[in-house]
Amino acid sequence: MNNFMMIKPRFLAPLAAALALAGCVVAPRAPVEEAVVNPPVAPLPTASDDGLQERKPDLCKASTYSGQIGQPGSVIAGLGIERDYRIVEYRGIEPQEYDPNRIVFRLDASGNISGVDCG
Repeated sequence: MNNFMMIKPRFLAPLAAALALAGCVVAPRAPVEEAVVNPPVAPLPTASDDGLQERKPDLCKASTYSGQIGQPGSVIAGLGIERDYRIVEYRGIEPQEYDPNRIVFRLDASGNISGVDCG
């Protein structure tokens, strides 16, 4: 007889156990993605509660100074303005409080008056 065909009985039990366990090996599962729950979104403000003040048209009489557009910003001091005014330089920081009675002169990159409005 062939040597291959003659398996000793003492090797049969471990061989059978190894074959049985080989059939039990489970492939690793792919990770399960958890459902993403978005937090509730607050409703957008309406026109009545947005926190902005109503902009009144030319309450500060800025149109009186519209003829100064294109002039150097240095002429503002000599205009004899008796009410509050603000000069906003090109790319300058401007406080966000709104005063409809204040005149705002806006300067361009050259320092000339580029706009006049209220605020």
